[in-house]
Amino acid sequence: MIPIKSPSEIERMRRACAAAAEVLCAVAALVQPGRTTAELNDAAGECIRLLGGKSPFLGYRGYPGHVCVSVNDEVVHGIPGSRKIQYGDIVSLDVGIVIDGYVGDNATTVAVGVMKPRTAELLRVTEQALHAGIAQARPGKRVGDISHAIQAMVEAHGFSAVREFVGHGVGKKMHEEPQIPNFGKADTGPKLKAGMTLAIEPMINAGTHEVQVLSDGWTVVTADGASSAHFEHTVLVTEGEAEILTWQKKMQ
Repeated sequence: MIPIKSPSEIERMRRACAAAAEVLCAVAALVQPGRTTAELNDAAGECIRLLGGKSPFLGYRGYPGHVCVSVNDEVVHGIPGSRKIQYGDIVSLDVGIVIDGYVGDNATTVAVGVMKPRTAELLRVTEQALHAGIAQARPGKRVGDISHAIQAMVEAHGFSAVREFVGHGVGKKMHEEPQIPNFGKADTGPKLKAGMTLAIEPMINAGTHEVQVLSDGWTVVTADGASSAHFEHTVLVTEGEAEILTWQKKMQ
């Protein structure tokens, strides 16, 4: 069953998602050469604490960080540590927060200095694919419509959508039904209804869609060493256009 949120639950989701967006913006602003991924994690943890929340990632199946920090060919679930950010890197930040029992979840990929043209295109297209997917999050549409819109956008530009990791419903739990792949056929899958809250998150590779998990058991990297980008919003399905719950003016 896909949870349908009540009006009071939706207000709690709005608060949690606004907080998640605030943390993401704050940490993204700290991404710069010479800073370690552990420093970004520590800053996120402090920001989450000051907002009166907790990280849904920390301790989840043993994950050791407040946030996920993935660099260059790391797709998702990068563990923060001693790695120093370099000029020319791209850094994906996945940030969640639990406020009053509800989860807000969002992600972005930050460029460190000037990117190669193809890398810049990867980030631009991945974010466009996110919004193409969000545009399909309307009553009467199906999960496959979101998936197909994302896949069509990225493949039109020669990129590929990761298969093994997907978006998801979100609410009282970080992962609720439905699963939302970033590839698939239109008009397939569960039908969307007003009151559903969804974390839509394209994970898009410059090369092959294939990935592998490193020996730390968490960090997912592209199989061919090509760059990967990750953008995510939590959205509310309404009677009309989807409401982006993790939107902030700073992220425009």
